[in-house]
Amino acid sequence: MEISVDNSLTAYERVKLARDPGRPKTIDFINEMFDGFMELKGDRLGREDKAIIGGIAKFHGIPVTIIGHRKGKTLEENIECNFGMPEPEGYRKAMRLMKQAEKFGRPIITFIDTPGAYPGIEAEENGQSIAIAKSIAEMSSLKVPVIAVITGEANSGGALAIAVANSIVMYENAVYSILSPEGFASILWKDAAKSDKACELMKMTASDLKKDGIIDEIIPEPEGGIQENPQEAFIMLDVILRKELRKYMKMSEDNIYKSRYKKFRKMA
Repeated sequence: MEISVDNSLTAYERVKLARDPGRPKTIDFINEMFDGFMELKGDRLGREDKAIIGGIAKFHGIPVTIIGHRKGKTLEENIECNFGMPEPEGYRKAMRLMKQAEKFGRPIITFIDTPGAYPGIEAEENGQSIAIAKSIAEMSSLKVPVIAVITGEANSGGALAIAVANSIVMYENAVYSILSPEGFASILWKDAAKSDKACELMKMTASDLKKDGIIDEIIPEPEGGIQENPQEAFIMLDVILRKELRKYMKMSEDNIYKSRYKKFRKMA
């Protein structure tokens, strides 16, 4: 696919587009691109965390497991989904679905769109950091292919916890970083208002990340972002997912695991 990226936008402008409330959510990708989605809930240890959605579906006839961050379209839905900030139960649910996918040989497709994991006291008491670490470790050892799609804002371990993938594709105006630019500015300059300056230093755009080998492919967006033409965004991603699945379905389980290992070792 020929990539044509609009280099006139600043990193801060891309952050604003990534956060646009009209941008397609994980549920939109599921409804438009997959057949027969059956949601699976709960971590079998605590409770259901609506900030993570997961289940089984078919993609062009291929059974797949889908896991993604869930945000709402209204204020009420956002509150119900904790604005896409998962708690430990969400990551434990994701791990449960990953293990199930491996057992039945289903490829895993993840959709990343989160400000970060929920930083509340209760989440920490319930083992937030442990849940994230275990999710990263679990994904690292999977013997089925994992394709991660960064659709909006992807911050911190909350994003990485479901992004340890064989292939990472990213929409042109999505962002992927170690934390929010506001948090970065608060740490570096003690001033969250300097987040626009932080965006440039953080190298969080798709172009920066592709150049550094962090992501594998950039999906172009129309002017104004994918919210201006969601159907085009779905079609372009469909092409990439089919190509990636064909590639990994020809590989052995060991080679799938080894390719993911080599990818992340190369980053280090």
